[in-house]
Amino acid sequence: MARDTTAKERNESNDYSDKLVAINRVSKTVKGGKRFGFSALVVVGDQNGRVGFGKGKAKEVPEAVRKATQNARRNQSRIVLKEGRTLFHDVEGSHGASKVILRTAPPGTGIIAGGPARAVFEMLGVQDVVAKSIGSQNRYNMIRATLNALGKISSPRAVARRRGKKVAEILRREPAEKPVG
Repeated sequence: MARDTTAKERNESNDYSDKLVAINRVSKTVKGGKRFGFSALVVVGDQNGRVGFGKGKAKEVPEAVRKATQNARRNQSRIVLKEGRTLFHDVEGSHGASKVILRTAPPGTGIIAGGPARAVFEMLGVQDVVAKSIGSQNRYNMIRATLNALGKISSPRAVARRRGKKVAEILRREPAEKPVG
């Protein structure tokens, strides 16, 4: 007899991979001295267009990582990819003082990105992309800026729907005008 699964159980059973981006030791000053704990930043994705990030704090590292992973799974978003390997168009995103510029790339280029942005692309399933980070290198803000940029991506299908046209009309290249004379 097959049992019904809830949405939460289906979500847990999906094939997600996670990547630990950062662990920080944090301290709290109390009357008797300092209490130390740990903060973890994790990126989670299915390498097929879904990605999310989360942070967790705890007295010990494994517990902080577990909390961060749980938080990341809860806060996932779907990103539309061109041919399942790259972005549809170049885009910029920012958060705080961090800014990222994402560019599409031809097949075989690979992921040319540093630090936290690389983790986001690997978990998202992007295979070819070039990313440039400008400004603050704060890991939390870099991930948020990258996700902000990815959220601005729209597929030709979405653009056609928004404009009330067909996809072929959107993708059609306009012929260059010939110079007069």
